Amino acid sequence: MIKLATMTKKSGNRFKNLLKKIWKFFLQLIILGSQLIFLFIIFYRVVPIPVTPLHIVRLAEQVVDGRPMRLSKDWKSIDYVSDKFCLAVITSEDVKFIQHYGFDFEQIKNSIERGFKKGKQMRGASTISQQTAKNLFFTPKRSWIRKVPEVAITMCLELLWTKKRILEVYINIIEMGEGIYGVEAASQNYFHKSSSILSAHESALIASCLPNPRKWTPDKPTRFISRKSSIVQHYMPYIGNLPWRE
Repeated sequence: MIKLATMTKKSGNRFKNLLKKIWKFFLQLIILGSQLIFLFIIFYRVVPIPVTPLHIVRLAEQVVDGRPMRLSKDWKSIDYVSDKFCLAVITSEDVKFIQHYGFDFEQIKNSIERGFKKGKQMRGASTISQQTAKNLFFTPKRSWIRKVPEVAITMCLELLWTKKRILEVYINIIEMGEGIYGVEAASQNYFHKSSSILSAHESALIASCLPNPRKWTPDKPTRFISRKSSIVQHYMPYIGNLPWRE
């Protein structure tokens, strides 16, 4: 009995030691991952983004589905993008983008309240800053576990980047159609012109498709997109001047 108890105790100690080693390994992995992400945030503060997880996922999907591989993107400095497009995106996606510090708590509150109502689904309350963080470092797959690092990255972007840089990265990496990424690629594919000369109407059409750019296209707008773009275009002047243009 004593020998059996001793063996059981040793087995228990080995199991505890194994758990400690596993936990230590994952902790080191998290720390290393955090450091790498922080370095990328510093690096991407001035350097154009070459590729994102979303690009890779979409290319893999094209291969699996037997479709031609397509990755149309062309980095464009925000200084050479039409102000009308910047205003359209802010109006459509995040009207408080200039004022908030990464999170729109009023929208989050409204989304939660809507989620608790019977038969209602929670609406997205992600700001442009949050979407930039998500698109930079994560795949399109949704997960509540991902929300914690996403919040941390959003805070880092707000602290280390300017609003101008956040919007510049967002409009250059966002998906705007099947294999189309960024405002310049969208402008060339849909309207055959540079994003620097997009009209208010064209800008509003592209911005209105952003929630589901693989379903809607600005060159062939549905009744819903046409109606939404009209509303976006109407409210664009209310955003005011872009801070970096003053």
